[in-house]
Amino acid sequence: QVQLVESGGGLVQPGGSLRLSCAASGSIFSINAVGWYRQAPGKQRELVAHISSSGSTNYADSAKGRFTISRDNAKNTVYLQMNSLKPEDTAVYYCNGNVRPTSLSSVEYNYWGQGTQVTVSP
Repeated sequence: QVQLVESGGGLVQPGGSLRLSCAASGSIFSINAVGWYRQAPGKQRELVAHISSSGSTNYADSAKGRFTISRDNAKNTVYLQMNSLKPEDTAVYYCNGNVRPTSLSSVEYNYWGQGTQVTVSP
């Protein structure tokens, strides 16, 4: 069974850094386009950063200049490096990705991870 598993969240002081990972587990051929989303209490889930299968990236205005999304295709893993964290970055962070199960077909399936908590507080 394919899963996307996030890790790397935690408690950090303002100005600190965290690196989140989104790893695909199970039998897959590739993980393609991936987005990192976050949802703070009482707020809608929002897209923070996106990376295409070719490595093109896009960021929310709130993330530009502070967050970097990257991928390691050999490990089927996508990362979100978060620097200069602010209290308003506190949220549950989710990855969402399109997974290609086999090289025999171009069909992709979309998966959400279970989320990882990021708390930015003094």
